[in-house]
Amino acid sequence: MIKQKLILILISLLLTGPLHSAGNDDTSTKEDNYLKAYNLIKSGEKLEKKNKEEASIKKYKEALKYLIIENKDKPNQPDTLNYLGYSSRKLGDLQVAEEYYLQGLGLNPLHIGINEYLGELYVKTGRIDKAMERLKVLQNCNCEEFEELQTLISKN
Repeated sequence: MIKQKLILILISLLLTGPLHSAGNDDTSTKEDNYLKAYNLIKSGEKLEKKNKEEASIKKYKEALKYLIIENKDKPNQPDTLNYLGYSSRKLGDLQVAEEYYLQGLGLNPLHIGINEYLGELYVKTGRIDKAMERLKVLQNCNCEEFEELQTLISKN
């Protein structure tokens, strides 16, 4: 998760540089869709923590629109598929979320975010055995995602 955040910060810095301001729309628009979605998701998470459910749902819906465009423009990107799954899950479409997560794992079976979020989906749907499989993949990552999924599983 920290690595993803650093990459997003670097992308943001690059997009605000001369290439972006010079109107290099072909690549910056595609990058902007992912970044817009990412920022909307983070905003949605903050609203969710404040129990502002309706406002958070709006953020996830808007993020999903950008992610669908991003996925169309640049298919088969595990990070995009991860957030497509995440947004879909937050909006209650668990079947679609699972499909995105599994598609992402097909491209990168060790993707930390996908493994954590798919594990959370499995816990939510009562498939603790499958959640444990995701936890096993994360066991050596030395990351907060492992701890978060482990805690969630232990509560169920």
